[in-house]
Amino acid sequence: MGDVLNWGILGASNFALKQMGPAIHAAPNARLVALATSNAEKSIGFKAFCPDLNVHDSYEALLADADVDAVYIPLPNHLHVKWAQKAARAGKHVLVEKPIAMKAEEIDTLIALRDETGLLIAEAYMIVHHPQWLRARDLVQSGAIGQVDHVDTAFSYDNRADVNNVRNKPDMGGGGIRDIGVYTYSSVRFVTGAEPTDLSARIKTENGVDTWAQVVGEMAGPLGRFTYSAMTSMRLCPRQEVVFQGETGQIRLTAPFNAGIFGQAELELRRHDGTRTIENWPQANQYILQVENFGRTVRDGADYPCPLEFSRGTQAMIDRVFDVAVDIS
Repeated sequence: MGDVLNWGILGASNFALKQMGPAIHAAPNARLVALATSNAEKSIGFKAFCPDLNVHDSYEALLADADVDAVYIPLPNHLHVKWAQKAARAGKHVLVEKPIAMKAEEIDTLIALRDETGLLIAEAYMIVHHPQWLRARDLVQSGAIGQVDHVDTAFSYDNRADVNNVRNKPDMGGGGIRDIGVYTYSSVRFVTGAEPTDLSARIKTENGVDTWAQVVGEMAGPLGRFTYSAMTSMRLCPRQEVVFQGETGQIRLTAPFNAGIFGQAELELRRHDGTRTIENWPQANQYILQVENFGRTVRDGADYPCPLEFSRGTQAMIDRVFDVAVDIS
C-alpha cells in the first residue's frame, strides 16, 4: 500500500467529524478510506470532505476491510480497551482517544498486545505533537528558567446543559478528570519528565461524575523536585493555562490544549530581569501532526512521541488522584 497509511474510523463521533476525520484526510501520508457507523445519516458530514469514503454498518465490518491499515477509535471511554484489542487482533494499527483506558493496569494488556503483534497501538494525546509543547520542553530542560519550582495548570469548560454528553455519564467513563485531567497532569510529565511523589485532591461531583477537581502536591524527576497544582472543571467558564515557574524565569502557555480552537498557540518566556519573549504557531494543527507522526512510526520506524508506557504513567496519576480525592460537593 506504499507510504500512505489507509485509515478507518470506528464510530461517527462529533469530534471525529470536526477534528480527526479532516486531520486524517489532510495529512500527506494518510488517507481516510472507511467509516463504521450504523446510522447512515452520520456519514453525510464525513462524505462532504471525503466523498469516496467506504461506510460500513458495523465496527466488525470495518475491521475486516483489507484496505484499512490503521483504525482511529473515538468511542466512549469505557469501550477503548475492548475495541483497541479487537482492532489489533484484526491486524490494524490503532490510535485510541484519550484516556486510552479506565485503569493503568489495563494498558499493560495493550503493551503486551503491541509487542506481540508488532503493531503500533497508541493514545491520541495530540498536544505532544504540537511545536509549542516541544519548545516548552526544550526550554525547561535546557535551563532557560532555571530550577523549576512550581507548575500551575488549569483547564475548564461548561457542559452542564448537555446532559446526554458522555462526559456527564458515569457508566461511560465520564467526568472531568478522565476527559481533561489527562492534559493538566500529563503535560507536566511530558515537559519535566517528573512523576508525582505526593498528591492530594478535592473534587465536586454530580450524578456520579467529577465536575470540578483541584489537585495539589509535589513532583520529582530529572530536573529536581517542585510543587504542582491543577484545576479541572466541566462547570466553569472556559479556561486553559499552564505556567512553569522557575527560579530565573517563567514560561506561560495561553492555549495549551486546544490550540487553534481555544486560541492561538502562544508561549511567553519571562526572565528574571523583566525581559519577555513571545513565540506563536498560528498554522500548526496538532491533529494533523499526530496523524503524520503515527504514519512515520508505522512506515519508517520513527519513535512515536506518545508511547503506551507514557500513557500508562498518566493513567497511574489519574488513578492516584481518584484514590486520594475527597468529595466536597
